[in-house]
Order: sequence, then C-alpha cells, then structure tokens
Amino acid sequence: MEVVAVDIGGTHARFAIAEVEGGRVLSITEPVTQKVAEHASLQLAWQAYGENLGRALPKAAAIAVASPINNELIKLTNNPWIIRPQLIPERLGADTWTLVNDFAAIGHFVAHADAGHFQHLCGPDEALPDKGSITVCGPGTGLGVAQVFRHRSGYDIIATEGGHIDFAPLDPLEDAILKRLRKTFTRVSAERIVAGPGIVAIYETLAEIEGKAIVRLDDKKLWELALEGKDELAMAALDRFCLSLGAVAGDLALCHGPSGVVIAGGLGLRLKDHLLQSGFGERFVAKGRFRNLMASIPVKLITYAQPGLYGAAAAFAQEHAQ
Repeated sequence: MEVVAVDIGGTHARFAIAEVEGGRVLSITEPVTQKVAEHASLQLAWQAYGENLGRALPKAAAIAVASPINNELIKLTNNPWIIRPQLIPERLGADTWTLVNDFAAIGHFVAHADAGHFQHLCGPDEALPDKGSITVCGPGTGLGVAQVFRHRSGYDIIATEGGHIDFAPLDPLEDAILKRLRKTFTRVSAERIVAGPGIVAIYETLAEIEGKAIVRLDDKKLWELALEGKDELAMAALDRFCLSLGAVAGDLALCHGPSGVVIAGGLGLRLKDHLLQSGFGERFVAKGRFRNLMASIPVKLITYAQPGLYGAAAAFAQEHAQ
C-alpha cells in the first residue's frame, strides 16, 4: 500500500510517498522539502505537498516529529507547529496513520539498513551487531537520541530525550563554554553545545579567550564559514564541536548498554569528513576505566540522505503489518 511519509524537524518538513508491504518498505520516492517557517501548520504543508505532486495523496500517513509523542497534543520542541493526533483523519484525510519520534524513525531505518548506508567512524571496522543495544544520536536543530534493541524475534525502538542530559565539560575550554551558557540557561544540556545552534556559544567563547571582538553571527553563517574553511575561529569552533559530540555520544552509549553507535542528523552527514579527522574517536573512548569497552564499540555514520522518511515508513509498516 502507499503511505505519505513525513519527517518534521525544527527547520524543515520532508515528504515522500512510500510503498510498504509485509512489514517492510519496498520503495520510497524522491523527497520534497518544505521550510517549516513557510507554513502555519502540518495540514497546510500537507496540502502544499499534494498540490506539488498534482495528485490525490494516499489515505495513510507515517509521520515522524521532533518531539515526544502522546495522544492528546504534540508541541514540537524546536518548531511552532502543533499536532492533535485525534484530528489527523479530519485534517489530513488519513484513515490509517503512525506517529513516531523523529529519532525513533531513524532507529527504524538503522534496523533495516544494510552496511552500504553507513560510513565507519571509529572502533572496530565491523557491521553493527545483530543483537543488543544500538545508540542512535545526531545533531540538527536539536540533538536527537534513540535506542535500537535487536533481539531474536526482531527489534524494538525506544524513543528518548537523551539530548537533554546535562553537558559534562572535560577541559578548561569546555568549562568556559558552560560558564558562558549559564548566563542564559540555568541548566545547560548537551543539546546546547552539540546541536547546530551550539556552534555560536563555542565560537563566542573562543573569541573571548583569544581576546578578539565578538562578532555576532547566527549558527547558519558560522557553519558556512567553518565548513568552507573561511574563518579560522569558526574552524576551531567546528573542531571543538566534533570533540564534544564524541564525548556525548560515548556517554549515551554507556547509558544504553553499548553494542554499537550510529551518528545521524542532517548536520551529522555534513560533518562526515571532519569527524574522521577530528578527535571525535578519542573523546568517544575516553571514559576512564571503561576505555577498553568503549574501544570495542563500532561507531558508524548514516550516509543515506533521508533516513527519517524511510524510518517513518518502516515504523508504519511495522505497526500495520498484515
């Protein structure tokens, strides 16, 4: 059957048509990306997608959202849209639907994807384990986290809010970043540093340490300067971001019971080359008495362009398998 797959983040909403059968995704079309800021609601973005396709949309929906899921009212964490699950049939015209957290959707992708959709980052260069816990995390507008638990009869996905654990600084520079952020936030979570907007605090802290005037730039501009190598301070902030991401990913793996780790997120893919060259791997394993255990964990990066869309469709296929 055909399903409208939707992946709603803090900045973009992506749509595609998936074909699912027997608990699996058979195919998925090229995605259409819309800016959240250009639509007042999911319903209006849904209608715009249908108009763009020039056809009636399927009456089945697989929706991944960057927010905890409940049956009453979903307020997206970094997005002004509100979703009322009970109104989905009326607003979207869908008779059957699945709602899933965005990183839980990526977890579904991880459970189905073959080795060709991953790039090795650190640890033993081997496939993700067939059994046990796999941590999925990744920076975007926020820091998404989920857990894939593989077992004899299949797999289960555990959606988490792991991106909101306390940030744990490991050196004086990170102490300074934390101190700077505490002026704005009483409690500083990992997401404040290792999500897209976090590069601003890192950049401004480095400027202060270097005795340079702090130029107020937004995160999009800083990422552009850093990734294109146009600003030395922005490049240093990028290096620090990769270090901190490695440390946080390692902490999450310890919490979940480490067997494998997958880095995801739109920003994660853009960082592919930088993660390999940075101290990400060293920070990942730097867990004191557990260093040897951490060094035994394969860590991968998703290279598939739209794992959230595929994963949303896979979640629908699992829930409505016939």
